[in-house]
Amino acid sequence: MNRGRECDMLRVLMVGDVVGSAGRRAFARVAGGLKAEGKVDFVVANAENAAGGQGLTAALGEELFSAGADVLTLGDHAWDQKETADYLDREPRCLRPLNFAPGCPGRGFSTVETESGKVTVISLIGRTFMRPYDCPFRSVDATLAKGSGFGRVILVDFHAEATSEKVVMGRYLDGRVSCVAGTHTHVQTSDERILPRGTAYITDLGMTGSRDSALGRDLASVTRMFLTGMPCRFETGKDDVVLEGLIVTIEWATGKAKSLKRVREEIG
Repeated sequence: MNRGRECDMLRVLMVGDVVGSAGRRAFARVAGGLKAEGKVDFVVANAENAAGGQGLTAALGEELFSAGADVLTLGDHAWDQKETADYLDREPRCLRPLNFAPGCPGRGFSTVETESGKVTVISLIGRTFMRPYDCPFRSVDATLAKGSGFGRVILVDFHAEATSEKVVMGRYLDGRVSCVAGTHTHVQTSDERILPRGTAYITDLGMTGSRDSALGRDLASVTRMFLTGMPCRFETGKDDVVLEGLIVTIEWATGKAKSLKRVREEIG
């Protein structure tokens, strides 16, 4: 964090959905490397596909934290692994969406104390073409209104299907948070920008995993499902592995984004 203190900036890496062992390998090599080299100061990764494309286990959560993650976010696969509920209750840096129903295990936001200041991460999930979750707009409004312990730097992972819902959320939070990054579709978009009031935005960070696949899943099994209409067990892809995401430079004093760059790092 030394360079961040010297220039009053925080460099954040937001990482797109980590899928299976290939995704975890890419994350460790690229995100871990960038952090070790001092090129980024804080790392947020969506880990809801880390366990073979089906949720997250405690062991894999710890693996990703050891590899360089500061906060992990989840989404609609949050409950695929039975042990996740207990893990979320004891690990405040691993988040399920804020707008899950009241009473769900875990939490939807976390404030992390760094050497240079507080960083708050909020996880949200969309409703369009998704399950009937609580309203993400009202949920984030209520949380921001109560966030007296938040730092000026606030990062939002909006796990949603519809492009329009993500675009509206970005505009809705512009000036109130530092970054709104979409996840879930596993396809990186090219619309990264700093919005008029200083919030960094991208519709989807993309995917960290095998590109020789269907969104990280083995092509043969997914193709068979489309051809037959029959349910199939999806394995995860192993080859042509990539990390996708976004690096955002944020001013500590204001919480405003000053620059951003899409990331696509191939590891083969």
